[in-house]
Amino acid sequence: MKKSVILISILNIVLAQGLIPGAFKMSADDFDTSAFRGLKSNMISDIILQEDTLVWLGTGSGLAVLRDTSSIFTLTKNVDAASGQLTSALPEGGVVALATNKKTLFAAFAKSGDDITIGNGLIYSTDATGNSVEWTYFDQLVDTESDSLAPFAKRFFKGLPITVKEANVTYDAFIEGNYIWIASWAGGLRRYNIKLKLWERVPLPQDSDQILNTCESASYEDTPDGYILKNFYLNPRDPWDGSTTKNSDPKTYGNHNHKAFSVLAHGDTVWVGTANGINRGLIGANGCVNWIHYTPVNDGLSGGFVVDLALQEYKGHQVVWAATVTAGEGEKSAVSYSVDRGDTWYTTLSGERVYNIIAADSIVLVASKSGLWKTITDDPLDVAKPWAKYKPVKQVIPIGSTGLYSMDEILSEEVIGVSYDNRPFFSSSATIWIGTWDGLARAMDPHGKNWQVYRSNYDAGKVYAYPNPFSPYEHNQLGGDGYVHIHASVRTSFVVTMDIYNFAMEPVINKKFDRRQASTGSLKWNGKDKNGRIVDNGTYFIRLEYDQKVKWIKLIVIK
Repeated sequence: MKKSVILISILNIVLAQGLIPGAFKMSADDFDTSAFRGLKSNMISDIILQEDTLVWLGTGSGLAVLRDTSSIFTLTKNVDAASGQLTSALPEGGVVALATNKKTLFAAFAKSGDDITIGNGLIYSTDATGNSVEWTYFDQLVDTESDSLAPFAKRFFKGLPITVKEANVTYDAFIEGNYIWIASWAGGLRRYNIKLKLWERVPLPQDSDQILNTCESASYEDTPDGYILKNFYLNPRDPWDGSTTKNSDPKTYGNHNHKAFSVLAHGDTVWVGTANGINRGLIGANGCVNWIHYTPVNDGLSGGFVVDLALQEYKGHQVVWAATVTAGEGEKSAVSYSVDRGDTWYTTLSGERVYNIIAADSIVLVASKSGLWKTITDDPLDVAKPWAKYKPVKQVIPIGSTGLYSMDEILSEEVIGVSYDNRPFFSSSATIWIGTWDGLARAMDPHGKNWQVYRSNYDAGKVYAYPNPFSPYEHNQLGGDGYVHIHASVRTSFVVTMDIYNFAMEPVINKKFDRRQASTGSLKWNGKDKNGRIVDNGTYFIRLEYDQKVKWIKLIVIK
């Protein structure tokens, strides 16, 4: 869930900023017939559960939903080329943030520019579980050049306008009450009031400040333009680069605490992770917020970049979890957590590059660069957090009484997103969903002993290798090796024989995959010859023999 909220309360400002929503519908018929059946991308960045059955997926090629254990639909359509209007379609690009609350669903999109990712619109629905889903669409949020005075909670603050979409990619979002909160790098923290249909930009403390009280009249000065926050300038530009004389004026250089990565809301409290720590806000009348700012230097956070937040509620207590990334000297990539609403912070999983944290009762799951981690504590106030890491994902499912297994595996140690699912629809026991660079996987049990793997099927009837070209140093890193997938629809064979030859048709390696042995895994090659040496750049030919037939694949290897 990601956050960055702009509240614009004056109609002409809304018009000037192009923030008027456009409504469009997707019916059950569209959902079943027009949507792409299956995943269009193996990159799964976000996983959100809704009601009893729905699993929403943020993918590299759009918004997808899993309606049962096998039916995945990717809801990707394009903007009308003639009008440029989005009337019955979803934005192009990948989904970078998802959030849900009861029947409401929010998704933020992004696409690739020449050298940078560009935000590409926001959508939400207040009835995403219905047969006829009505979506509200917003173009990517930007400010106007003249927006030096931004309205907030019926008052104002001075702020640098953010006028380019490149700076407003939504990293995280969260829905609580009437607000959709979103976070972005330069766009900062913004929120949308669903009832009032207004976006608002939300001020956070400056880097050097530990508090910012926007609810107190003493924090404002009376000017001809209205009540404006004293000594405050929202400036998320990069900090001073040495090109000019540095002084104490925040207009001269940026504030890292205005660059938002993550957001979490609960009741009247909102937590925001930035490029300079964590902010806890208490929401008051008219949506004003009183902030406390926690940093590595002052409060013992493990790292300055806070890229994800999670709230654990168990036995009447709350634990706030934060994924941190090194941003300065003495910091570390790790997990910080607090059992006393931010007054004290502890560090665990030191050295782990964490992407996502999810908490459910006594269980906390962490998705990281090295894999999926779990801790279970019976006492939420116990600061000792012992962790265990799940083994790499493998699918071994018996095919009836044939003696064969439906086998697959995630060829990546990295886990990007995770969700804990205790809904009885999918399993009699709790299950775990993970998103990776190499597909979606569902644990068949909470211990991760067996998984079901979901990935894009580019052409079920063809035999092919992917990625192609293949780099053993960059693609599908698992256990110190990089792998290329071999896709083949094997129906009856116990054993699949794979021979690989170089361009001169000299044998490189021979492998046999026995589908009666659970340890075999998927058809794959790590780019090494029979002597364990990574092969040279060039063209290679893969010969597969199975089901009493022979298939050939050409593969380009680029180190």
